[in-house]
Amino acid sequence: MNHLKQIAARLDEYGIDAMLVSSEPGERYAVGFKGEGYVVVAKNECRYFTDSRYIEAAEKQVTGISVTMTDRAKNYRILIQKAIDDLGIEKLGFEDGYMTVAQYRQLADAFTCELVPAQGLLGALRAAKDEEEIALMTKAQRISEQALEEILKFLRPGVTEKEVAAKLTYDMLRFGAEKMSFDPIVASGPNGSLPHAVPSDRAIQSGEFVTMDFGCVYGGYCSDMTRTVAVGEPTEEMKKVYAVVLEAQLAGIAAEKAGVTGKSVDAAARRVIEDAGYGEYFGHSFGHSVGLEIHEAPNAGSTCEDVIPLGAAVSAEPGIYLPGKFGVRIEDVTIFTADGCVNLTKAPKDLIIL
Repeated sequence: MNHLKQIAARLDEYGIDAMLVSSEPGERYAVGFKGEGYVVVAKNECRYFTDSRYIEAAEKQVTGISVTMTDRAKNYRILIQKAIDDLGIEKLGFEDGYMTVAQYRQLADAFTCELVPAQGLLGALRAAKDEEEIALMTKAQRISEQALEEILKFLRPGVTEKEVAAKLTYDMLRFGAEKMSFDPIVASGPNGSLPHAVPSDRAIQSGEFVTMDFGCVYGGYCSDMTRTVAVGEPTEEMKKVYAVVLEAQLAGIAAEKAGVTGKSVDAAARRVIEDAGYGEYFGHSFGHSVGLEIHEAPNAGSTCEDVIPLGAAVSAEPGIYLPGKFGVRIEDVTIFTADGCVNLTKAPKDLIIL
């Protein structure tokens, strides 16, 4: 799988003769390969440059583009400049969202063409997932759900947050994941009020919530999900907060469809939490886009005016966090369609009491 034709088709829109792809996710998107190198995408020809660590794998896996290895006589700058000369490139777009100032200066000094910021080209393409991308994300999600099934058998009083995180990681890997989308978040009891809590040696106690936020990578694409479960009988307050968060999530999902703004989706969910009296305890956005990276654009937040395109994969993850007491977050990933959305997450959302 690669997206070279899609990138080439957008060059005129950005006023450039070619696109230089240098980031890891950009490289994966462009040529479907996880290595380390540079991709030059022009209208009629594309070139991929990598080093000796990746050349053998690249020659087997990368198709539809010439593959050249760097060496001591021909480094990346020399090879890219040759492509600039051969292809008559006067304006070369680059990923300004990833390239450092030092890298930019090095390349700008080396090349005879103009370097043009063009992050939006790849960003717009990556925001709308195609069928192959959605299939990979779905597979990653199924792996995560298998791990959830296993962890529900494992959770009990006395187990530590670190042990839960370790088992989630192990199970996702043994079920086929390449790696984790991010370090798992496991927060029990009062730690649950920390949205991005780091798993600790704290032992889970009976009557507590445990929030688990985790995901994995399959075929380069991420899954992301959060479930909050009760270990032992929860209090009435815990049940009430859980019900409000679930209602808010469903309201946000109901507001989703291609063409709406992220702000409007966030508002639909936030209104439920505010009406229930917990508005001050929901500080983050309703969701973010997911794909080759765990956080992509566009987002579904209270200040996000960007229109969410057809095929966008966006998390739906409202939460309520009561300092010193507990927290609740429920998260799915949805694909925006013309008349609504498709939820990639199949794990149950009704309150689970273990």
